[in-house]
Formats: sequence, C-alpha cells, structure tokens
Amino acid sequence: MLTALSALAVAVVTAGGGIATAVIGRRQPRGQQRRDDFTTIVGELRTSLKEVKDELAEQKTEAARQRERVAAQDVAIRYLRGWLRSLVTCMRQARIEPPAPPEPVPDEVRPYLHDVGL
Repeated sequence: MLTALSALAVAVVTAGGGIATAVIGRRQPRGQQRRDDFTTIVGELRTSLKEVKDELAEQKTEAARQRERVAAQDVAIRYLRGWLRSLVTCMRQARIEPPAPPEPVPDEVRPYLHDVGL
C-alpha cells in the first residue's frame, strides 16, 4: 500500500510538473508574440507618423503658395482699382460720364467700388 501511495504521489508531482512546464512553455511564445506585435505596431505608427508629417509639410507648402498667389492678386486688384479711378477721374474732368457696368454690380462687390461711384 505504501508503494501505491508513493507511486500516486510521484504521479501527481509528475503531472503537476508537466502542467507547469506546459503553462510556462506556452507563456514564452505569447510573450515573444506580444513583443513582435508591439514591434509591428510601433513600425506601423512610425510609418503613419511619417505620412502625417509629409502631408503636413505638403499642406504648409501649398498654404504658402496660396498666400503668395493671394498677395499677387491683391496687388493686381489694387493696381486695377487705381487705374480705374484715374480713368474715371479723367473722364469726369472731360465732362464725359463713364459707361454703366455691363450688368448690375453684385452686392458683395459694392463696398469695394464705392469710390468709383458705382
């Protein structure tokens, strides 16, 4: 009977050791898998961050180009407005009335044409 009990104890310890080894062995690949997942996620985040930085730089460049374009258009409008004002002044001094605009002036434009008399 003592032999049977000792054999049972050895079997329980062996089974416990086998289970512990299986659990520990199973955890190691998961840890490695988690590290691999983390590395993959970090790589994807770096790629995404680089894409966002590139897009931001592109948008900044486009915004600078648009500001330059608007500044050039502003200068052109100021030049044309001055030229139109001098033309209207010259016509009025010659007692000639300037022609009416080809179509009604839109309400959005009126504040900018008040000095021309339109």
